[in-house]
Amino acid sequence: MSSSSFIVVAQDETPLLQNLSACRDEVGIVASSPPAEQDGSTPKSSGSNQRLVSLDVFRGLTVALMILVDDAGGAIPSVNHSPWFGVTLADFVMPFFLFGVGVSIGLVFKKISSRSTSTKKVIMRTSKLFLLGLVLQGGYFHGRHSLTYGVDVGKIRWLGVLQRISIGYLMASIAEIWLVKDNVVDSTVAFARKYYNQWIFATILCSLYICLLYGLYVPDWKYEVPITNATSSMSGYTSSTQNVNCGVRGSLKPSCNAVGFIDRFLLGEHHLYQHPVYRRTKECSVNSPDYGPLPPNSPVWCLAPFDPEGVLSSLMAALTCFVGLHYGHIIVHFKEQKQRVFLWSLSSFPLLISGFVLEMLGIPLCKPLYTLSYMCITAGASGLLLTIIFYIVDVKNIRKPMLLFQWMGMNALIIYALGACELFAAAVKGFYWRSPENNLVDFTELVLQAVLHSKKWGTLVFVMLEILFWGIVAGFLHKKGIYLRL
Repeated sequence: MSSSSFIVVAQDETPLLQNLSACRDEVGIVASSPPAEQDGSTPKSSGSNQRLVSLDVFRGLTVALMILVDDAGGAIPSVNHSPWFGVTLADFVMPFFLFGVGVSIGLVFKKISSRSTSTKKVIMRTSKLFLLGLVLQGGYFHGRHSLTYGVDVGKIRWLGVLQRISIGYLMASIAEIWLVKDNVVDSTVAFARKYYNQWIFATILCSLYICLLYGLYVPDWKYEVPITNATSSMSGYTSSTQNVNCGVRGSLKPSCNAVGFIDRFLLGEHHLYQHPVYRRTKECSVNSPDYGPLPPNSPVWCLAPFDPEGVLSSLMAALTCFVGLHYGHIIVHFKEQKQRVFLWSLSSFPLLISGFVLEMLGIPLCKPLYTLSYMCITAGASGLLLTIIFYIVDVKNIRKPMLLFQWMGMNALIIYALGACELFAAAVKGFYWRSPENNLVDFTELVLQAVLHSKKWGTLVFVMLEILFWGIVAGFLHKKGIYLRL
């Protein structure tokens, strides 16, 4: 996925939830780890040693959703990312993963023997995840539509999905290690007192984001238009260097917001994402909400780079991890299943309502900026979805219909790298008949489109089969006890 969509798998000294027949959860942003020994300190559900299957299903469902919106978004623009303001199905993928990270962190660090040792491990895992993001999304791999690879290090993309998740993981983990009090939780008041400092820290992050977003002065700026664009679709442009007039504060538009200004200042325009979603807005595409040629008299910023996983927006994104952390704390301290469902619901609905209220008050929903209203609605939706899955899978014990998603959630790191980042599809397309276009991947999709007499439905069925394929692969790896982790 171009702008969305995650992952950390890390082990800790103690297992999260015991289950001798399954691999254990760790700080998995999207993945799980191999089995671990019992230690007698694991949280239990209704008196039994059970793995939190719903968290695996939640992760797996999110991975499947990401594959769906990435691979079907071109044919079905309505499920693709919103061009700027608003929320679509694709815009929930990143928050779902960040939320899952927070839940896992709350389980992993429920007991810490050494804060300094745990901090070192967190830093190491954060570094590994960040570097993996550079390899997968820094520009080295060119996706399934290109059989080439390699990147100019002068134009490598520094930030991306995995890098954002590493930032959220780092902040939430450090807060969980150093800002939690040692008091015993025997009441709701004691629960709030134990994690009070964490929410002060989260509030500081939110306040810093809002102050910079609305208070930072954004001056005029310029950027270089890539030659390929300047010589084709930009016939109305007179120069390969374009000047964007701003000189404002508090703008949330694509051209003059503080998020883009900070990224250009800290990272440089050549290291940002070169195909931002606002190229699909009505101002920048005649085929909006899909990509297309520039309309007449289009704004000069239409082909400017912008990173949807930028520095400032990652501060607000980290708050989604803190929300997930709260849900993890509820698992640790409240043992009754129905009590967890009630408390999770009690946390989810106020977030959803707050998001809609903030939007009505003038803070729009915007994933590229990760606005406060967007954070509230997507975090609330994440919590509500986990609550529903938890009730079905862990309370009512209805698991067979969710088995594929469970397997995908237990080995999501492999599926993300091979499936969502299209490494497997690109490798398969490397074997073709006489011409690169004659390959198994494209042939299968074209056959389905021909049989169904529709590009949209043919692509959708192809993606569904792709998800089924990766679910079966994940199940095979699970049966063999193979789990990829960092």
